[in-house]
Amino acid sequence: MFSQEGYQLRLEWGPEGVTALQDCAVLIIVDVLSFTTSVDLVVARGGQVRPSRWTEGVRTLRPATLVQADGLVELPSPNGSNLCALAAETGAHVLAGCLRNARAVARRAMELGGPIGVVPAGERWGLDIREQGQREFGPLRPSVEDFLGAGAILDALEGNASPEARLAADAYRFTDVRAAVLSCVSGRELIEYGHSRDVELALEMGVSEAAPVLVDGVLR
Repeated sequence: MFSQEGYQLRLEWGPEGVTALQDCAVLIIVDVLSFTTSVDLVVARGGQVRPSRWTEGVRTLRPATLVQADGLVELPSPNGSNLCALAAETGAHVLAGCLRNARAVARRAMELGGPIGVVPAGERWGLDIREQGQREFGPLRPSVEDFLGAGAILDALEGNASPEARLAADAYRFTDVRAAVLSCVSGRELIEYGHSRDVELALEMGVSEAAPVLVDGVLR
């Protein structure tokens, strides 16, 4: 199987991407709408997040409900939290990045060493946000918001970047990020179902100095 070996900065999607990047020293999980945005909101206030598996009957806490959260928050999600668990199994340092904290996460990743792999979570075909707790859903759908979130982090990183990583950085640099996220499928879906505040929080770019790192199963 071909890989991005030889590059210091790499990008691959979803669970398969974690596997492909398992030799990286650092893995950055990006789930802009909404897991890693939620993580940033909690950690920036001095709290901690324990990613947990998303199972039947469990509701995901949305960013708008976490703006005043502190202490330890249990946070399941169908994408980002699962990827954190998978990434931890590789032995890499695992960070949670989004548009809010992209530069802070990039700085921390470079302090931890390389190679650095960035893993946009994407969405899943067949997943209905109104039906919390679904177990069965389809294959990965690459998403605009996570590609741009990954690009924001890669744009702030230094090193020899793979073509996949360079393309994401260029997309972030030359795109009207706000307009793209508001009008993409994921953004429109959340807005239509009454979660416009979640999207607005995710689009507060560069406002956070938090760089959440997974330690003993907790992002802090």
